[in-house]
Amino acid sequence: MIAPERLAALLTPWLPTQRWFAGKDWATTGVRVLAHTAVEGEPPIDHLVVAVDQEAPGVGSRSTAYQVPVSSHRERDPRLEHVLVGEVDGRFVYDALHDRHATGLLLDALRNEASLGALAFSRVPAADIPQGVESLVLTGEQTNTSLAFGDQALLKVFRRLTPGTNPDIDVHAALARTDCPYVAPLLGWVDGQWRDPRPEADGAVLHGSLAMLQRFLVTATDGWRLALTSVADLFAERDLHADEVGGDFAGESFRLGRATATVHAALREVMPTAVWGKPQKAAEAAAMASRLDQAVAEVPTLAPLASGLKAAYDEFATSDTPVPVQRIHGDLHLGQVLRTSVNWKLIDFEGEPEKPIEARTALDSPVRDVAGMLRSFDYVAQHTLLSDHAEDSQLAYRATEWSQRNRDAFLDGYVSVGDLDPVAQAPLLRAYETDKAVYELVYEARNRPTWTVIPRSALERLAQ
Repeated sequence: MIAPERLAALLTPWLPTQRWFAGKDWATTGVRVLAHTAVEGEPPIDHLVVAVDQEAPGVGSRSTAYQVPVSSHRERDPRLEHVLVGEVDGRFVYDALHDRHATGLLLDALRNEASLGALAFSRVPAADIPQGVESLVLTGEQTNTSLAFGDQALLKVFRRLTPGTNPDIDVHAALARTDCPYVAPLLGWVDGQWRDPRPEADGAVLHGSLAMLQRFLVTATDGWRLALTSVADLFAERDLHADEVGGDFAGESFRLGRATATVHAALREVMPTAVWGKPQKAAEAAAMASRLDQAVAEVPTLAPLASGLKAAYDEFATSDTPVPVQRIHGDLHLGQVLRTSVNWKLIDFEGEPEKPIEARTALDSPVRDVAGMLRSFDYVAQHTLLSDHAEDSQLAYRATEWSQRNRDAFLDGYVSVGDLDPVAQAPLLRAYETDKAVYELVYEARNRPTWTVIPRSALERLAQ
């Protein structure tokens, strides 16, 4: 075991370089160890929960908890050079999640439902947890780290920690009590405890989720990639309509709508539900209007559309129709669904990671998920157009046609198996789609300013 304070010193310069580290624009002033558990094995693992203290001029200071398991070797391992944290006490320290010899220890602990220091490993009864299978870190994630154990299991490790049960575990555990075929079965999870990083908390102990293990989805391809291929096929033909091209995606969109409605129905069976009356609708509309005001302050060119967009929120707030609410996905788009050889699977029920846990677990209308997916169809078509064919008016027409065809197909699929028709709740759908497009505009303004045309075109339509 390496002394925790020695490891904290190594992590101070290393953490801000990691893709999953939030607040890269903030200055890191220190790293404190909140919990340390030694996992014996070869190589040994030092499991750390650390507080990263940061400051930003004119903004203030904050402390964020991160999960960082590290492995240590007596000899330098060239296979792990890309995740070398540093050298201390004659040992080379690496990010343990990339160390396939170390990750087997975590799988063993899950299989045995071990309790190791601050870590508690739980297994779903009769779950088939693989043994002796090497892991591979999957690329592409920005907030977590996922490891595939062959084609049998996927371990999703939460990097930035919040107290309480992670919504992804909460939802999958609930859905395990149904026969819903559109999610990957939960196999187990890891809980932990750590000191509250806030100075005023006086060392209070927090409890929360650290990781979850699911069945690996063999032959799965994410919906964003499949949709991009469909749009590319359409653009290659140029003169054909979306329904005339071999890569027409509408059938998949219809099936995805059915899958989404089925998951929503399953969530209603096993998790709480409620109904919003006018007071709750007014509060939600006010929150949307507040987000719009903040967006206008950050993107002033949005100001001419603001009154038209607020009209959408007002129409929702004053409508007489009650709104059934429940647990939902919370961040549904084409990148959050996978197409296997059998059917679609919905993944990542964490909600928007920047929102507090209370907001991500709050009851909401399933129409929010529907609106997110509708925006995603528009996004994939306009993204392809903007990336390669920005000045081509004919392909601009084809992109709009593709988006509308797949939006309609998704809605048709959703209605075909559910008792909720989002189109029949037009004020609600328009308000949620507007709220999502406002969020997208701010995101693009911060990260890809040339892409603001994508959500802006939708906002112009929604403001009419």
